[in-house]
This record gives sequence, C-alpha cells and structure tokens, in this order.
Amino acid sequence: MQVIRGLHNLRDEHRGCVATIGNFDGVHRGHQAILDQLRERARAQGLPVTVVVFEPQPREFFAGDQAPPRLTRLRDKVELLAEHGADRVLCLPFNEALRGLTAREFIDRVLVEGLGVRHLVVGDDFRFGCDRRGDFALLEGAGAECGFGVEHTRTFLLDGERVSSSRVRTLLASGNFEQAARMLGRPYRLGGRVMPDRRLGRTIGVPTANLPQPPRALALQGVYAVIAGLPDGRRLPGVANIGWRPTVGSHRPVLEVHLFDFDGDLYGRRLEVLPCAKLRGEVKFDGLEALKTQIRADQARARRFFAEADDSLPLASAPLAREAVTTDSSAGLPADHDDG
Repeated sequence: MQVIRGLHNLRDEHRGCVATIGNFDGVHRGHQAILDQLRERARAQGLPVTVVVFEPQPREFFAGDQAPPRLTRLRDKVELLAEHGADRVLCLPFNEALRGLTAREFIDRVLVEGLGVRHLVVGDDFRFGCDRRGDFALLEGAGAECGFGVEHTRTFLLDGERVSSSRVRTLLASGNFEQAARMLGRPYRLGGRVMPDRRLGRTIGVPTANLPQPPRALALQGVYAVIAGLPDGRRLPGVANIGWRPTVGSHRPVLEVHLFDFDGDLYGRRLEVLPCAKLRGEVKFDGLEALKTQIRADQARARRFFAEADDSLPLASAPLAREAVTTDSSAGLPADHDDG
C-alpha cells in the first residue's frame, strides 16, 4: 500500500483509480462499508482503490483546539485503511492553498488531473470548495463531462443506529468500550513509541512506559485498566493514566502505562494499549504520598477488574496484523510522537 503526500508527489502511475474522499477518523464499520463498496467497483474495473484524506483534518484547521478529539493518529489511520483494502492513500495538506480552491478547481486539479479518477464514491451530503458550490450534483455533472462515475455511499446501521466517528467518541467518553468496539469493528486502542521521561514512576515504586500523545484534545482522559500489546506479541494487563498528569505536570498529553508483573526495557519500542475500563478521572493531589496512595488503590481496582473479567478480553490475542506501508514522499509519515 502506498502513501502519497501531496499532489506534487502524484505520478503517471497513480492515475486511474476508484476513489473516495473523507476524514476516515477511526476507520469504523461505516468507513469499512465504504471501502467494501470501493473494492467492488475496483474489482469490476480492474483499478486500484485510492482514499483521499486531509492533514490536518478540515475541522482542526478551522476550529483549532475546539475541534473534536481524534480517534486515530494519521499513522494508525493509514494502517487501518490498508487492512481494509485501500491500495493508495493520498494525504493532502489542508492549508490556505487547498482551502482557497473553488469546487471546480478541486475537481479539476485533484480528481481529474491528479488522480485521473474513473469512479468516485462519496456521501450524498458531501460538501467542498471555498465557494461552497461543491456537492453531489456538481460531482455528477463533472463526472459526466470528464468521464468518471459518481456513486453515493451506503449508510451503515448497527442496531438501527448510524455508525459515526462522533458516536464512537461519545461512547468512549462514557466508558462504554464494548459498544465502541462494536462500532469500530475492533477494540479501541491507543499507542505510540516509549520515550524516556523523568523516571518519577520508578522513584515511587511504579515504573511506567511513557508514550507522548499528539498535542490536541484527547478522546480519553483519566485512569484506566488496560491491556498492552508488547513488541514480542504478549498482551499484559496494567493500569494507565491518559492526560496531563496534573500532580507532576506535563507540557503535552501523555499515555503512562504500568504493566503488572513486568520487568523489562521498552524504551524506543512501540506499544499498543487497549483501554478496558475507566477507573477514575485525573485528579491533582497535594503531594507524592497522596499520589502513591491513590496509585495503589488504582492498581488494586484494575487487578480486581481483570480477575473478574470474562474470556472476551484479548489477553492472549496475537498482535493485529499490519500491512506494509510505503510512501511516495521524501518526508514520509510523521514521526510517532508528532503525527496526527
């Protein structure tokens, strides 16, 4: 699977595809249904599947810190898109230049000249262009003129409810990980690369793996019972703090994971962390002794949770398969601690 960063990295071999456009935040089951739809068309026409995404996402560009929390980093999004059948991802920088394109300019530069789209699948409520003229009807007219088909996405319902990124965010915020997993088609997970920190956890008897998170709003915040996927394939229970560590302070959000009964060096390695139950919100304590007391209570609650949990928790699961991802930009995907 190829990742193409920006229109300037498109080559002749990238022209001719079945494509869709969107944020695809979370790559939930609704998104997966769109990818199924794309693959059907792609097989019929003998063409690759191309997904067009934006970085930052448009609402992040316009709303800044007020934008909804992301469900997936860019790196994780790309890997999930690959798992569900995308052959190529075109990642367009959402900047003033792209924002300034009219709807027709977007069609001509991105879809026609850039990708040579042969068939496009988008929602019938899709809107684009600085002139706000871009809609499904305009795309249908442009397709008839330029030789590509246009098809609307199929709505995906679960228990009569439309699956959406905003619904998944609400479920996660309420601690309903089971229903969120049903909508995602997999357990919700966080991750990143373990980075050196102040090693404060070791001094209070609770060593942690510290995974810096992107400096934006978090889909989860607080203390959780978690399962961590290690690089060697093991999955171990533990407890994690997600947020700003109000007692000791942090200049950016951090995912701090303490693994039960583990002794090893994880610096520089990537971890996958699956939240299983929310234990409490973040609290600023009066000092380290009060923090240590609460950490011991959190550990006890988490251990009780796992002792009483049924066999549905993926403690013995194999790590999720990852398809190889290449990039056609010298910049590549962003580093783990900086990506979107």
